[in-house]
Amino acid sequence: MKLLFLDCDSTLSAIEGIDELAALRGPEVEAEVVALTNAAMNGEVPIDEIFSRRLDLIKPTRHHCAKVGELYIQHIAPGTQGALAAARNAGWTPIIISGGFTSPIEPFAKFLGIEEIHAVPLHFTEDGNYAGFDLNAPTARNGGKPDIIQNIKAERNPASTAMVGDGVSDLETQPIVDIFVGFGGFTPRPAVKEKASAFITNFGQLAELLDTVA
Repeated sequence: MKLLFLDCDSTLSAIEGIDELAALRGPEVEAEVVALTNAAMNGEVPIDEIFSRRLDLIKPTRHHCAKVGELYIQHIAPGTQGALAAARNAGWTPIIISGGFTSPIEPFAKFLGIEEIHAVPLHFTEDGNYAGFDLNAPTARNGGKPDIIQNIKAERNPASTAMVGDGVSDLETQPIVDIFVGFGGFTPRPAVKEKASAFITNFGQLAELLDTVA
């Protein structure tokens, strides 16, 4: 068993889901949320420090999440489906690990044929309004992605592991996977490019790197 862990936002898809949710609330909310997202992804502030702040600003509805699910598919990263097919043929099982939200990612994962998602569940009222998020979701904080991978490794004992992502929260997994691949196809982040053991700007470059993993 070989496990390929993948970030979603600005990696598998060009968009940042939370920024798109913010845009649905208007330009002022969007500008504030985008600034917070970039600060977290660049490693300037801890993710958990800004996570609830962004959601309190946006108060995303179930309807808005469905719209963002469509946007993920519309803005899929070039070469993604071919890269996933090649990875599967080489024995890799893809798994999404994201600081984004489960409900909009689910239709995108289904489109990609990815069955396992580790993201942040949102809670809604009966009429679909925002009612909070899962405070215990690991990816709502720094160190959450490595924790998820460590737990999966302990349960399944995979022969090989790889992680692909664009942000500092993805880079945190580098010590515990066989190869970490920084992704800069949409938002190249200097800290990730500088420290990643490998770095790509297109999913067409992934297969060659995975072939180097025993």
